[in-house]
Amino acid sequence: MAIDLKKGSKINLKKAAPLGSKIFIVGLGWDPNPNASSQAFDLDASAFLVGVNNKIIRDEYFVFYNNPISPDGSVAYGGDNRSGAGEGDDETLLVDTSKINSAIQQIVFSCSINEAEERRQNFSMVNNAYIRIYEQNSGNVIATYFLAEVASNETAFILGRLLNTSDGWEFEAYPVGYPGGLETLVEIYT
Repeated sequence: MAIDLKKGSKINLKKAAPLGSKIFIVGLGWDPNPNASSQAFDLDASAFLVGVNNKIIRDEYFVFYNNPISPDGSVAYGGDNRSGAGEGDDETLLVDTSKINSAIQQIVFSCSINEAEERRQNFSMVNNAYIRIYEQNSGNVIATYFLAEVASNETAFILGRLLNTSDGWEFEAYPVGYPGGLETLVEIYT
């Protein structure tokens, strides 16, 4: 049974996937507000695989449309949806917890608006943003977090993260918005 997470709440993947699943899909979804902009919205998912210093361990551990797989093969970008149209996840990241480099302490999942400044777009123009995690093989949804934050000038959002704990990997709803788009997130984690 899927759990709707609240801001800051966590769920242990080992306990939530009792059959021992190690491969998960992190899905991000959104709907553009049709009254907010006449231009198409192109939101992009990305993942930062960070170590104890809260920085990516190497540049290649930033997974996004131009670097679709981490060097250890643990995180893979599922492709670019340039409109947000349709039902279900708009973009996905596959995570294989059995392959995660031992130096990784957390994986941060974000969503940013491509060309936000040029198109004069921000997250106040986006509806129904969410992040969810589910088992790849069964499709069983473990947890979902719906972004209920009141966004204004943010052009990038961290929506959730996986944390390496003494009891295994935990998924946390971790919404934090930033102006400056993907570039701001890159500055934070590199």
